[in-house]
Amino acid sequence: MAKLLVTGKYTAEGTKGLIKEGGSKRKAAVEKAIKGLGGKLESIYYAYGDADVYVVIDMPDTSSALALSLVVNASGAVHVNTIPLITVEEVDAACKKSVDYRAAGA
Repeated sequence: MAKLLVTGKYTAEGTKGLIKEGGSKRKAAVEKAIKGLGGKLESIYYAYGDADVYVVIDMPDTSSALALSLVVNASGAVHVNTIPLITVEEVDAACKKSVDYRAAGA
């Protein structure tokens, strides 16, 4: 499973919906959508600043994560940004790989 951080910024209409439904109902709706794609909600936090909501999820594959992102963004209620979270072990494995690359002008 891929672990992802999803940040969301509510539109005016999305904020009105959040005020009407409350955070618990939105969490339940988000969790249902994620589970329907075979994923798992790890955590959800509301905030203010650059993002209104931070969600950590596990998704079974990239296409499931993309499907979720597309549907949520298409709703017009919130703009989401999905960021893959990479483990320390994955970084270690990447550091050990040999890459044949030459910088421009080098």
